[in-house]
Amino acid sequence: MALKRRNKIQTTFSMSSMTDVIFLLLIFFMVTSTVVFPNAIKVLLPQSKKQTSATPLARVTIDKDLNYYVAFGNEREHSVSFDEITPWLQNMQLEEPDMYVALYADETVPYSEVIKILDIANREHFRMVLATRPIK
Repeated sequence: MALKRRNKIQTTFSMSSMTDVIFLLLIFFMVTSTVVFPNAIKVLLPQSKKQTSATPLARVTIDKDLNYYVAFGNEREHSVSFDEITPWLQNMQLEEPDMYVALYADETVPYSEVIKILDIANREHFRMVLATRPIK
């Protein structure tokens, strides 16, 4: 009795494994892109020769229109009034007692506005770092 072998070569290509890999990469890039969070408020910082090595946890930003924004860690910055900055910083200091606060002030902001924030930091014993951009 003669048995026939069925050795048919299939000419189709299964894309299911490739789509699985593509979806996994897509999910990976979506998750990692939310972790990377640049400073969302556009502020033209003054230039400086020296940069600090301290890593601030809290940020206070003053834009060119004198709007105040605050953020802690990697969270998004949200707008606050000047009177809300002190209580917000006090709450953040309860969470992280040894934190540095970075002040991002546009270079067109009047010096008096920067001094107001530095006064709050001095009065409440916060450690402030003035953010600058390096001289090229």
